[in-house]
Parts: sequence; C-alpha cells; structure tokens
Amino acid sequence: MPNSRKLFWAAALLLSVTASAQTPSDRREWPKTDFSKRTVELSEIESGGPPKDGIPAIDRPRFVGTQAARAWLKPKEPVIVLRLGREARAYPLQILMFHEITNDTVNDVPVAVTFCPLCNASIVFDRRVGGRVLDFGTTGRLRLSDLVMYDRQTESWWQQFTGKGIVGHYSGAELARIPSEIVAFEDFQAAHPAGLVLSRQTGYVRPYGSNPYAGYDRIDQIPFLLGVKADERLPPMERVLSVSADGKHRLYPLSLLSSHPVTNRVMEKLPYVVFAKPGMLSPLDRELIEQGRPIPAATAFERRLDGRVLEFELRAGRYVDRQTGSEWNILGEAVAGPMKGRRLPALDSGVHFAFAWLAFNPRSEIVRALP
Repeated sequence: MPNSRKLFWAAALLLSVTASAQTPSDRREWPKTDFSKRTVELSEIESGGPPKDGIPAIDRPRFVGTQAARAWLKPKEPVIVLRLGREARAYPLQILMFHEITNDTVNDVPVAVTFCPLCNASIVFDRRVGGRVLDFGTTGRLRLSDLVMYDRQTESWWQQFTGKGIVGHYSGAELARIPSEIVAFEDFQAAHPAGLVLSRQTGYVRPYGSNPYAGYDRIDQIPFLLGVKADERLPPMERVLSVSADGKHRLYPLSLLSSHPVTNRVMEKLPYVVFAKPGMLSPLDRELIEQGRPIPAATAFERRLDGRVLEFELRAGRYVDRQTGSEWNILGEAVAGPMKGRRLPALDSGVHFAFAWLAFNPRSEIVRALP
C-alpha cells in the first residue's frame, strides 16, 4: 500500500466518529442549524474527519485562460466543464480535490460546482432557492460516504449527491441541477480555446496536482464510511455513466463503454447518444494525478435536434451523425459540417462510482451489453 494511502486511511480511522449531531460540541459548532427539522435520521450522518470548513470552499474563484493553464494542467487531466450561455469554464479536479465546493457566478447564474472524491461525484447546482442566493461550505460530515454541504445563510445541511436539504431550515428543499461534464482538459481547450480555467490562486496553500486518496479507485476497494452494504450488482468502484429521464435511471459501466465509443439509445421515448473517449487520467489512482491510469471520459446528450432524431457513429475516430455527416465532439458540439456551431440538448447524466449511485438510486437499470 502506498504511504499516502496508509496516511489517508490512518487519519480517517482516527478522526471519523459516528455522531448524532446533537452533542453539546455539535450544538456549539452549529448554533443556527435547526436539528428538529430533518428528512433523514441524524445517526446516518457521520464525521468524515475534518471539522466544519476544514475542507475550505472556494468563495472568490479566479480564472486564467486555457493557454496559461497549460503551464500546470496536463492535457489528459480531468476537468468539470460548465457551459452557460456563451460562457465556458473548466474546473480542474486537481483543485477541487482539496476544496470540494466552488461558489461561482457564470452568465449571471450563481452556481455551486461540487466534487466529492469519495463518490467520484461532480455535480453543479444553481445556488438560488426561493429567490435567495445561498453560499455553500463543507460540514465535515458524510452520509452514505457522500459529502454533506451546508449553506451559510441558515446552516442547513445538504446532500451533495442529490442536492436535497436533509437537516435544518431547508429540509426537503432541492437545488436545481445544472448540466456539466467531466472531460480531459485538452478536449475543453480544443472546444473552447477562449474559455476560462479555475486558477490555482485560490487563497489557500495546497499541493494541487497531488492525490491524497491514492489507490482509492481500485475496482474492489471498500467505500469509506458507506454505512450500508454496497450493492453487489457492480464492483463498488466501477465508474458508471448515469442517464435519467422521467424518474427512470440507466447505468453504463465505463468498462463497457471503453469498447463502445458511440451508443444510440432510447429511454422513456427520449432518444439520446452516449459518447466515450479513452485516455483521460484517473484523478484517484496515483499519488500524482498526471501519473494516473487512463480511463474513458463519457458523456450523454439528447440526439433530437430541430425535431429530427440523429444517429451517430464513429468514423476514423470522429463522432459523425449519419443524417448530415457533421462532426461532433465529446461535449455534444458540432465542429464541422452542415451542423457546425450547433449543440445537442443537455441530458440529466453524470459519472460516479457505482456504489454511490446505487446507494441513492437502487432501482436503476444496469446495461450489461451493447450491440
């Protein structure tokens, strides 16, 4: 076991304490939280080790151009891509690994860009609830191994994986999710050369580029503080692409998509396409992210555009639709041909560890084979 993994697990075991969040110390730490309002049992929420804001959110994010980012960001490193209006931004996982939340405003929309390393869950939320803009931080708590966030306005606790308030004033509320993708930095730069990249100038000193969870994404690894038995239908650390429509969920293991770069499917009468591209670096493999093993990047989009359903295929390593012969990128953008400049509609989808997705969505359909 690498030394960093030994240190990580030793620290986790020493610091993690299952607590009901009703001890006097918890009351002192959370004076504004209304623990009488909740949608889950407090015993399900555990200390992950760090205290409140021990993992500091980024509240004043700075950005650099894609060319400047190349000085420290490798081409194959993973970034969360957020596109709103004409603005396109990339949030490197090498930075979010140490902050987990970035409070930002993009195209006049207040957003929270979140990443839970333990669940491999990158999710972007609209920070507005009932006309109020919230700012988010980390509680230091976990539920089902997933980050529990809090808003600084009411100190309500929120489940990152679902975007739902689980303790406090906003119990039962739900944040609107904003579509985003995880792709290699080089793919973001190729698609949006004038896009912006979250800067390492965060106001904190952290070893950006390193991975404090080295080896955590081994396929048979035991999830940290899951608290329930992991679903046995897939290996716990199998990365899966989720596709959701009308309350139904379908999972594509990335190990399956690695040999199927294009998949045209329909779910609940919604036609969609799944793109997979090899070569992106795993951020949770080696002690340095730039040395991580290659894994596929995977995305999904609705393939109905202007009332016409497109069929996609791979030609000479490029995604092409059969109807017009236009070429598309992994972000669902047409880059050549008659459709150049068009973008496929966003879909409710994302890439996560199988154990995490199935813990929150146990009735999901798992795709075992593709034509």
